[in-house]
Amino acid sequence: MKHYFLLSLGIAALMAGCSNEPKGSSDPSEHNADSAATSNASGYKSYGSAITPDGAIALADFGKAIEGKDSLDAKLACEITASCAKKGCWMDVKMADGSTMKVHFKDYAFFVPTNGLEGKQAVIQGRAIKEVTDVAALKHYAEDAGKSKEDCDKITQAETSWSFMADGVLIKD
Repeated sequence: MKHYFLLSLGIAALMAGCSNEPKGSSDPSEHNADSAATSNASGYKSYGSAITPDGAIALADFGKAIEGKDSLDAKLACEITASCAKKGCWMDVKMADGSTMKVHFKDYAFFVPTNGLEGKQAVIQGRAIKEVTDVAALKHYAEDAGKSKEDCDKITQAETSWSFMADGVLIKD
């Protein structure tokens, strides 16, 4: 019960963070994801800590690496399926089994673009964590992704899934 309470507090903090401005500024124009990105020679735009695509594992291999674990430090090659349409404060990536993994950004220190990422290849580096996401958080994420009220109302059960706290993200141009 204690872990569920702490997890609920963590999710509430993430939801509150999505509605606040990034640390260090009250001017959202200073934190435009595209202006904060840097491009590199390998055709990626970089967000957050500087990382390279070298050593990234495919999600099929990630699935094997997490068997029997609750968390794992990793660098993953993946496909983006969605991003927060309001601020770019999270994105979803496709898992090998077709499910999605929610990616958040460490310390709310950087964002990714709010649209146009669907189907793009990415490399994410950080820590994967198995978690239970409650109904309120799932509805919040659906609203952020631009889902209709009817679709949001269909969410009635918590989900157990993997999430990822990224230190750095590369998105293929």
